[in-house]
Amino acid sequence: MSDARLEQFKKMTAQFPDAPMAWFSLGKLHLERKDYDSAIQSLETAVRLDPKYAAALVSLGDAYAGAGRTDKAKEVLTTARDHALAQQHPSLAEEIDERIADLE
Repeated sequence: MSDARLEQFKKMTAQFPDAPMAWFSLGKLHLERKDYDSAIQSLETAVRLDPKYAAALVSLGDAYAGAGRTDKAKEVLTTARDHALAQQHPSLAEEIDERIADLE
Protein backbone atom coordinates (compact mmCIF):
# COMPACT_ATOMS: atom_id res chain seq x y z
CA MET A 1 0.00 0.00 0.00
CA SER A 2 1.41 3.34 -1.06
CA ASP A 3 2.01 5.95 1.60
CA ALA A 4 1.98 8.84 -0.91
CA ARG A 5 -1.55 9.84 0.09
CA LEU A 6 -0.68 9.59 3.77
CA GLU A 7 2.35 11.83 3.31
CA GLN A 8 0.31 14.26 1.22
CA PHE A 9 -2.36 14.59 3.93
CA LYS A 10 0.24 14.88 6.70
CA LYS A 11 1.93 17.66 4.75
CA MET A 12 -1.46 19.37 4.33
CA THR A 13 -2.11 19.32 8.09
CA ALA A 14 1.37 20.71 8.73
CA GLN A 15 0.89 23.52 6.21
CA PHE A 16 -2.69 24.28 7.27
CA PRO A 17 -3.02 23.21 10.92
CA ASP A 18 -6.21 25.25 11.37
CA ALA A 19 -7.99 23.76 8.34
CA PRO A 20 -10.63 21.21 9.39
CA MET A 21 -10.72 19.72 5.86
CA ALA A 22 -7.02 18.80 6.05
CA TRP A 23 -7.55 16.92 9.32
CA PHE A 24 -10.75 15.34 7.98
CA SER A 25 -8.91 14.05 4.90
CA LEU A 26 -6.13 12.57 7.04
CA GLY A 27 -8.67 11.02 9.40
CA LYS A 28 -10.68 9.48 6.55
CA LEU A 29 -7.53 7.86 5.17
CA HIS A 30 -6.71 6.39 8.59
CA LEU A 31 -10.30 5.19 8.84
CA GLU A 32 -10.09 3.51 5.41
CA ARG A 33 -6.95 1.74 6.64
CA LYS A 34 -8.68 0.71 9.88
CA ASP A 35 -6.12 2.65 11.91
CA TYR A 36 -8.83 3.72 14.32
CA ASP A 37 -6.69 5.42 16.95
CA SER A 38 -5.01 7.66 14.36
CA ALA A 39 -8.37 8.29 12.71
CA ILE A 40 -9.85 9.36 16.05
CA GLN A 41 -6.96 11.76 16.71
CA SER A 42 -7.23 13.43 13.29
CA LEU A 43 -11.01 13.57 13.22
CA GLU A 44 -11.19 14.95 16.77
CA THR A 45 -8.92 17.75 15.59
CA ALA A 46 -11.21 18.45 12.62
CA VAL A 47 -14.23 18.57 14.92
CA ARG A 48 -12.42 20.75 17.47
CA LEU A 49 -11.67 23.22 14.67
CA ASP A 50 -15.25 23.07 13.32
CA PRO A 51 -17.68 21.60 15.86
CA LYS A 52 -20.55 21.63 13.33
CA TYR A 53 -18.65 19.66 10.65
CA ALA A 54 -21.24 16.90 10.25
CA ALA A 55 -19.17 14.73 7.87
CA ALA A 56 -16.22 14.79 10.26
CA LEU A 57 -18.53 13.89 13.15
CA VAL A 58 -19.94 10.94 11.19
CA SER A 59 -16.45 9.67 10.39
CA LEU A 60 -15.39 10.19 14.00
CA GLY A 61 -18.38 8.10 15.09
CA ASP A 62 -17.34 5.41 12.61
CA ALA A 63 -13.79 5.48 14.00
CA TYR A 64 -15.04 5.10 17.57
CA ALA A 65 -17.26 2.22 16.46
CA GLY A 66 -14.32 0.56 14.70
CA ALA A 67 -12.26 0.94 17.87
CA GLY A 68 -15.01 -0.79 19.85
CA ARG A 69 -16.00 2.37 21.72
CA THR A 70 -19.72 2.00 21.02
CA ASP A 71 -21.01 4.43 23.64
CA LYS A 72 -18.72 7.20 22.39
CA ALA A 73 -19.68 6.37 18.80
CA LYS A 74 -23.38 6.77 19.63
CA GLU A 75 -22.73 10.06 21.42
CA VAL A 76 -20.77 11.52 18.50
CA LEU A 77 -23.23 10.22 15.90
CA THR A 78 -26.14 11.73 17.82
CA THR A 79 -24.37 15.09 17.74
CA ALA A 80 -23.73 14.62 14.01
CA ARG A 81 -27.43 13.89 13.44
CA ASP A 82 -28.43 17.03 15.34
CA HIS A 83 -26.09 19.15 13.21
CA ALA A 84 -27.27 17.49 9.99
CA LEU A 85 -30.89 18.34 10.87
CA ALA A 86 -29.98 21.90 11.85
CA GLN A 87 -28.16 22.28 8.52
CA GLN A 88 -31.22 21.03 6.59
CA HIS A 89 -29.70 17.67 5.58
CA PRO A 90 -32.46 15.17 6.44
CA SER A 91 -31.01 12.42 4.23
CA LEU A 92 -27.71 12.60 6.11
CA ALA A 93 -29.63 12.49 9.39
CA GLU A 94 -31.38 9.31 8.22
CA GLU A 95 -28.05 7.75 7.27
CA ILE A 96 -26.71 8.61 10.73
CA ASP A 97 -29.81 7.10 12.38
CA GLU A 98 -29.04 3.84 10.54
CA ARG A 99 -25.47 3.89 11.86
CA ILE A 100 -26.72 4.44 15.41
CA ALA A 101 -29.26 1.60 15.05
CA ASP A 102 -26.49 -0.72 13.83
CA LEU A 103 -24.59 -0.05 17.07
CA GLU A 104 -27.45 -1.19 19.27
